[in-house]
Amino acid sequence: MLNHEESLDLVFRALGDRTRRALVERLVRGPASVSELAAPLTMSLAAVVQHLQVLETAGIVRSEKVGRVRTCRIEPEVLRAGEHWLGRQRTTWEGRLDRLGDFLTGPETSEGSTS
Repeated sequence: MLNHEESLDLVFRALGDRTRRALVERLVRGPASVSELAAPLTMSLAAVVQHLQVLETAGIVRSEKVGRVRTCRIEPEVLRAGEHWLGRQRTTWEGRLDRLGDFLTGPETSEGSTS
Protein backbone atom coordinates (compact mmCIF):
# COMPACT_ATOMS: atom_id res chain seq x y z
CA MET A 1 0.00 0.00 0.00
CA LEU A 2 1.28 3.46 -0.90
CA ASN A 3 1.93 5.99 1.82
CA HIS A 4 0.34 9.42 1.68
CA GLU A 5 3.38 11.19 0.19
CA GLU A 6 3.83 8.58 -2.55
CA SER A 7 0.14 8.82 -3.35
CA LEU A 8 0.36 12.62 -3.68
CA ASP A 9 3.41 12.23 -5.94
CA LEU A 10 1.41 9.97 -8.26
CA VAL A 11 -1.58 12.34 -8.26
CA PHE A 12 0.44 15.44 -9.12
CA ARG A 13 2.53 13.57 -11.69
CA ALA A 14 -0.66 12.31 -13.35
CA LEU A 15 -2.21 15.77 -13.35
CA GLY A 16 0.96 17.27 -14.83
CA ASP A 17 -0.23 16.39 -18.33
CA ARG A 18 -2.85 18.53 -20.09
CA THR A 19 -4.56 15.55 -21.75
CA ARG A 20 -4.99 13.81 -18.41
CA ARG A 21 -6.31 17.04 -16.86
CA ALA A 22 -8.83 17.25 -19.73
CA LEU A 23 -9.92 13.67 -19.06
CA VAL A 24 -10.36 14.46 -15.36
CA GLU A 25 -12.34 17.61 -16.19
CA ARG A 26 -14.67 15.53 -18.35
CA LEU A 27 -15.06 12.78 -15.73
CA VAL A 28 -15.91 15.28 -13.01
CA ARG A 29 -19.19 15.78 -14.89
CA GLY A 30 -19.96 12.05 -14.68
CA PRO A 31 -18.86 8.60 -15.83
CA ALA A 32 -17.96 8.08 -19.48
CA SER A 33 -16.82 5.27 -21.74
CA VAL A 34 -13.30 5.29 -23.10
CA SER A 35 -14.61 5.99 -26.59
CA GLU A 36 -16.63 8.97 -25.29
CA LEU A 37 -13.51 10.30 -23.58
CA ALA A 38 -11.43 9.81 -26.73
CA ALA A 39 -13.91 11.41 -29.16
CA PRO A 40 -12.90 15.08 -28.68
CA LEU A 41 -9.18 14.32 -28.51
CA THR A 42 -6.80 14.31 -31.48
CA MET A 43 -5.04 11.07 -30.59
CA SER A 44 -5.53 7.36 -31.00
CA LEU A 45 -7.75 5.33 -28.73
CA ALA A 46 -4.64 3.45 -27.57
CA ALA A 47 -3.00 6.72 -26.49
CA VAL A 48 -6.13 7.70 -24.52
CA VAL A 49 -6.08 4.30 -22.81
CA GLN A 50 -2.46 4.90 -21.79
CA HIS A 51 -3.40 8.25 -20.25
CA LEU A 52 -6.30 6.61 -18.42
CA GLN A 53 -3.95 3.94 -17.07
CA VAL A 54 -1.75 6.67 -15.55
CA LEU A 55 -4.83 8.20 -13.92
CA GLU A 56 -5.91 4.78 -12.62
CA THR A 57 -2.46 4.06 -11.21
CA ALA A 58 -2.64 7.37 -9.34
CA GLY A 59 -6.08 6.38 -8.03
CA ILE A 60 -7.79 9.38 -9.64
CA VAL A 61 -9.91 7.27 -12.00
CA ARG A 62 -11.55 3.90 -11.60
CA SER A 63 -12.84 1.87 -14.54
CA GLU A 64 -14.93 -1.19 -15.06
CA LYS A 65 -15.61 -3.23 -18.14
CA VAL A 66 -19.07 -4.52 -18.94
CA GLY A 67 -19.14 -6.48 -22.17
CA ARG A 68 -17.06 -4.53 -24.66
CA VAL A 69 -17.49 -1.14 -22.97
CA ARG A 70 -15.03 0.19 -20.40
CA THR A 71 -16.57 2.95 -18.29
CA CYS A 72 -14.43 5.34 -16.25
CA ARG A 73 -15.39 7.40 -13.23
CA ILE A 74 -13.57 9.85 -11.01
CA GLU A 75 -12.43 8.99 -7.47
CA PRO A 76 -13.15 12.25 -5.65
CA GLU A 77 -11.38 11.29 -2.40
CA VAL A 78 -8.03 11.13 -4.17
CA LEU A 79 -8.56 14.56 -5.69
CA ARG A 80 -9.63 15.90 -2.28
CA ALA A 81 -6.32 14.73 -0.79
CA GLY A 82 -4.44 16.78 -3.41
CA GLU A 83 -6.75 19.73 -2.84
CA HIS A 84 -6.19 19.49 0.93
CA TRP A 85 -2.40 19.53 0.45
CA LEU A 86 -2.64 22.55 -1.86
CA GLY A 87 -4.91 24.32 0.64
CA ARG A 88 -2.33 23.88 3.42
CA GLN A 89 0.36 25.32 1.17
CA ARG A 90 -1.84 28.26 0.21
CA THR A 91 -2.57 29.02 3.88
CA THR A 92 1.14 28.98 4.69
CA TRP A 93 2.03 31.31 1.82
CA GLU A 94 -0.85 33.68 2.50
CA GLY A 95 0.38 34.03 6.10
CA ARG A 96 3.92 34.72 4.92
CA LEU A 97 2.74 37.30 2.39
CA ASP A 98 0.58 38.99 5.04
CA ARG A 99 3.61 39.26 7.35
CA LEU A 100 5.71 40.65 4.49
CA GLY A 101 2.98 43.20 3.74
CA ASP A 102 2.87 44.21 7.40
CA PHE A 103 6.65 44.59 7.44
CA LEU A 104 6.71 46.68 4.27
CA THR A 105 3.93 49.01 5.46
CA GLY A 106 5.13 49.04 9.09
CA PRO A 107 5.91 52.14 11.15
CA GLU A 108 7.87 54.62 9.13
CA THR A 109 10.33 57.01 10.68
CA SER A 110 9.32 60.63 10.53
CA GLU A 111 11.52 62.77 8.25
CA GLY A 112 11.78 65.54 10.82
CA SER A 113 12.79 63.41 13.80
CA THR A 114 16.29 63.42 15.22
CA SER A 115 18.05 60.46 16.62
